[in-house]
Amino acid sequence: MLDKASEFEKLLKEGKYSLKFNQGDIIKGTVIHLEKDGALVDIGGKTEAFLPYKELTNRPKKVKIEELIKIGEEHDFYILRDESEEEKLILSLKKINQAQGWAKLEEAKRTNETIIGVIASIVKGGLIVEFAGIRGFVPTSQLRSRNPQQDNQVGNNINVKILEIDQRKNKLIFSQKLAVQDEKAGLREKTMQSLELGQVINGEVVRVTDFGAFIDLGGIDGLLPISEFSWQRVTNPQEILKVGQHLELKVLKIDRDTSRISLSLKRLQNDPWVELEGKVKENELIKGTVSKVANFGAFIEVAPGVEGLLPRAEITDESNTPKVEDYLKVGEEIEVFVKRFAPNEHRLSLSLKEIKQKEAATNG
Repeated sequence: MLDKASEFEKLLKEGKYSLKFNQGDIIKGTVIHLEKDGALVDIGGKTEAFLPYKELTNRPKKVKIEELIKIGEEHDFYILRDESEEEKLILSLKKINQAQGWAKLEEAKRTNETIIGVIASIVKGGLIVEFAGIRGFVPTSQLRSRNPQQDNQVGNNINVKILEIDQRKNKLIFSQKLAVQDEKAGLREKTMQSLELGQVINGEVVRVTDFGAFIDLGGIDGLLPISEFSWQRVTNPQEILKVGQHLELKVLKIDRDTSRISLSLKRLQNDPWVELEGKVKENELIKGTVSKVANFGAFIEVAPGVEGLLPRAEITDESNTPKVEDYLKVGEEIEVFVKRFAPNEHRLSLSLKEIKQKEAATNG
């Protein structure tokens, strides 16, 4: 690092020495004047050097130069262009900051340190995150949430670790997932030790998928399967839960070896099967609504959260193999015969054929 102004000030005044600055040198200078498109910098030469606005910052949105640099500030500058008779010497502060930024990033990679970046943009496949004027990429697979559009905002801070770094190729890959895991390692262990089967615990929704949702319980994520959302049939978990939502849940399973936790929402509600005990009786008729049609039969909802199975073989006694959809439509209200009701097992077996057979026997 050169500080030639202080070394040779006396010689310059006496005219016995002329400073020669070369492209690529790093020199020290003091900001002496601000203009709209840049700043004048005293570097100890006979004339001032010029620092263009574009060499001051990487910010895409232009702000006033006074917000970025002040008169009287002393900095190290990189010489972009030599001085000539026609033009001033051109400086860059951005290159100095970037060099220092790369050095910080290399050290953070070496020590596995978590750094704080700023979300610069949301792109296909992930986020662009800026640190010390240098931009890196966070792939969707390395985000805590896999929905960057929904769960991140440009300008927000984000904690990340460095997955890959190569300054020569200008390659920088970040991971939010690793940063979160590292931050919560101690908390995760404490949470695992405190969990018990049947415990009611608070959690925050961090990801919603087709098969359920992942809930942050305090340093560790538990799985809320789609089957444990509600006693009623759920087809789209995204319609029920949103990222950031806080819930009370019941702990169903704990595997301390694999740190897997299964959770339930519906177990905090009254079991509708148990509530029907004594109300639904075998060998009697009950009204219901067709909730789902499949090749093997149909599901009939006889009360909110309680569905019975009407097998294909119990729809008709016709000799040929019937198509269920030829007899039943979703939403249709029908009356069915209860063959078996076991509320403790959550089983309800139904029949249409039995009704027809009993009617035939009566009429015969």
